Amino acid sequence: MPLSNTHKSDLLLVVVTLMAAISWIFSKEAVLLMPPLMFMALRFLLAGSVLAVIAWPSLKRLSLDQFKRSAGVGLVFGVAMSFWVMGLFHVTHIGEGAFLTSLGVVIVPVIARVIFQEAQPLSTWFAIPVAVGGLALLSLKNGFRPEIGQIFFVVAAFIFALYFTLNTRAANQRTVINHRGESVEKHRVPALPLTTIALLTVGTVTLTESVLLEPWTPTLENFSGILAGWVIASAVVGTAGRFLLQTYAQSLATHSHGVVILVLEPVWVALFAAGWFSESMSTTQLAGCGLIFLALLINRWGVLSKAIKGWARKQKTA
Repeated sequence: MPLSNTHKSDLLLVVVTLMAAISWIFSKEAVLLMPPLMFMALRFLLAGSVLAVIAWPSLKRLSLDQFKRSAGVGLVFGVAMSFWVMGLFHVTHIGEGAFLTSLGVVIVPVIARVIFQEAQPLSTWFAIPVAVGGLALLSLKNGFRPEIGQIFFVVAAFIFALYFTLNTRAANQRTVINHRGESVEKHRVPALPLTTIALLTVGTVTLTESVLLEPWTPTLENFSGILAGWVIASAVVGTAGRFLLQTYAQSLATHSHGVVILVLEPVWVALFAAGWFSESMSTTQLAGCGLIFLALLINRWGVLSKAIKGWARKQKTA
């Protein structure tokens, strides 16, 4: 039986969480060797340029409205990433950073409901507190200690929630009511050009910030092959590939509550950090992983129950 678009979206978002977790390691290694905003500028401009070469024919077909909405998504994304990388630069415990950043995913249904009046299934509201509890058990093993890095992550989380919602809306066809009370059709922006414009916008935002706030000379004088490797890996895998796949997945589901699946990211971050930085996972952290998976089951219960019933009917007729 072929997968529905909702099932495809869910599976692709799981893959996105894996790519995102790997990118945490790339990014942390890079910001140890260069200014954080400079890293973000190089990362996103390189990723956007790679996609632009592929997306050029579809970019030329975009309307002005589609281009503006894509740039708007990128602008919000750029501000969020600026706060995120400053948090990564200052934070002393990556797990806590993953927890705070992932709260943005949990906030998405709230943003979608309050700002855009987007209806949310009841299962989402049951899943949110379970997910927050799981994230806390997974990531806050040393307790929450407010510091400058944590503040950056909290601000980034709220802006990420807005970005996720705007990205879903831009990637899907929808009808809106303008200021004259008329129904206007907003054409979807295909995943490739939407991602390309968003990434280039993020690169432009962080480049401007870096030129104004950071010294470039020491990094350029000591630019090494290892640093280039971290930047390229982050740009290709953690940025171009990840966000293109994420945008495509969001284009398969018209509602934004599906991105709650991205709450899996800190689970993979903890596991990869255990392997890369020789960290260990406690019983409490494993319990947190279990709660996060439970939250995902609750959130997607409607889809899962429908799939189970369909499988059961197929078994009876076989």
